[in-house]
Amino acid sequence: MSYDSDIIIVGGGLNGPALGLALADAGQTVTIIDALPAQAREQDTFDGRSYALALASQKMLAAIGIWGAVGDRAQPMLEIKVSDGRAGEGPSPFILEFDHAEIEEGPMGYMVEDRYLRVAFLEALENHPKVTHLSGETVIAQDIEANGATVTLASGRTLRGKVLVGADGRKSGTAERAGISRTGWDYGQTALVCAIGHERPHNGIAHQFFMPPGPLAILPLPGNRSSIVWSESHDMAARINAMDDAEYMDTLRPRFGDFLGDIELAGVRFSYPLNLTLANAFVKPRLALVGDAAHGVHPIAGQGLNLGLRDVGALAEVLVDAARRGEDIGAINVLERYQTWRRWDTATLAAATDGFNKLFSNDNPILRGVRDLGMGVVNSMPNLRRRFIREAAGLNGDLPRLMLGRPL
Repeated sequence: MSYDSDIIIVGGGLNGPALGLALADAGQTVTIIDALPAQAREQDTFDGRSYALALASQKMLAAIGIWGAVGDRAQPMLEIKVSDGRAGEGPSPFILEFDHAEIEEGPMGYMVEDRYLRVAFLEALENHPKVTHLSGETVIAQDIEANGATVTLASGRTLRGKVLVGADGRKSGTAERAGISRTGWDYGQTALVCAIGHERPHNGIAHQFFMPPGPLAILPLPGNRSSIVWSESHDMAARINAMDDAEYMDTLRPRFGDFLGDIELAGVRFSYPLNLTLANAFVKPRLALVGDAAHGVHPIAGQGLNLGLRDVGALAEVLVDAARRGEDIGAINVLERYQTWRRWDTATLAAATDGFNKLFSNDNPILRGVRDLGMGVVNSMPNLRRRFIREAAGLNGDLPRLMLGRPL
């Protein structure tokens, strides 16, 4: 049979390019179809968007050649402090503290701005001889046959590969066209996202402050800046979004507190509704889903991208190992190895983030006492605390080789 590429990936965000580079480095030919024009991904002005990369995800980016382009612009996360309280009242005395010094591997993770990751991936894709990167193209149809998958682009062009991968987000057209349904629900919350500048240094400390309407994450960026992910009810978030910048910051300040001195807005404000959405299947013959196309979870632990990169590492390993054994990489029995590997981890994290959000996003005095006591107990038990630290660093579980920093 004639193929344009071994693997066709729909989606040019971060997971799609990461998968493409991992596969191409191992000898597979890859076509990445990106709906955005290249110029949109080349913008390097600061807009406040950033990602919390677990240590295991950083190891993967190093293994596929991306970290060298962004590492000197990353902010190590040296501590994580988790607390509970109400806006304007400060945190309760029971604080859960994670310190990277309790593990041997290094920082628990890194904060990296979206603009640097986008440009690094774009340059790597354009320079890789086994990658074809099509920008500004959208898929309007797909056809799965016994020996391959064919996609039709809006431009009229058709492409054929052995495997089709959907890395096209929570509203994945690839999954929808394949007839893969989804399970999930709305959290009744909207995430408000921005970056701030502050007077005092953050010292590489990330904060997760749980309030009745939803959590507030304060994540350190290089310099005296931090990334904010702030959850409110849909109605309240809509009112806050309608405010001008000065009113917006006046609303944030009592929630944020004054431990970093005065704060000011830095960059652009974003918002997005929060929901849980899980694809009921991660694979079909000749087709696989990764990242948000497979699962979208609450950002309460900042694990969305890390979860997607675990998918990338697992799928790349399954496909490359199968190809080396001479198997048909698009056969359902091959792709089901990936699904088996990833479904449990995904379901576990989805349940954990869902449970934490329900436990903390309320003002029930009984639950408040239980959760504060629980944080105090965990904080007093070094072995249990160390396990949580390793979990935050992405070092637990059955990790793909790439997440151990090893090539495929």
